[in-house]
Amino acid sequence: MSYYVIYDGNCNLCVTLVQLLETLDKGERFSYLSMQDEIALNQLGITAQDCEQGMILIDAEALDQRWQGSDAAEEIGKRLPLGSLFVEAYRSLPGLKWSGDRVYAQIRDNRYALFGKRDRTYQPAYPACLSDHCRL
Repeated sequence: MSYYVIYDGNCNLCVTLVQLLETLDKGERFSYLSMQDEIALNQLGITAQDCEQGMILIDAEALDQRWQGSDAAEEIGKRLPLGSLFVEAYRSLPGLKWSGDRVYAQIRDNRYALFGKRDRTYQPAYPACLSDHCRL
């Protein structure tokens, strides 16, 4: 299976996490699309308002299958080797999911203040290809 990870290409934290995923996954499961690529986002039916709610994970083979925010982070984790063990343990501890959702929202809403903003949008090593055109 293949997934599109939609991330903020101007956020230092977001880019660092995408680079980590690129290193771990090497494009086998995930390809990447920045929230700044309005043309590609339109092809997927994603609005700027959607992006305000955080990262998005889309099943490339079933585009209506989507996760957002902390749910997207968990789904990405589940798809990494041994990641499902950690995600299930996290979800099973009472109150941890609720707390994690709140922490994610705080970081999402304050990411530039906390981690800084890039001068240029990051171009991923494994860009998402939509309609026979790769986003470069």
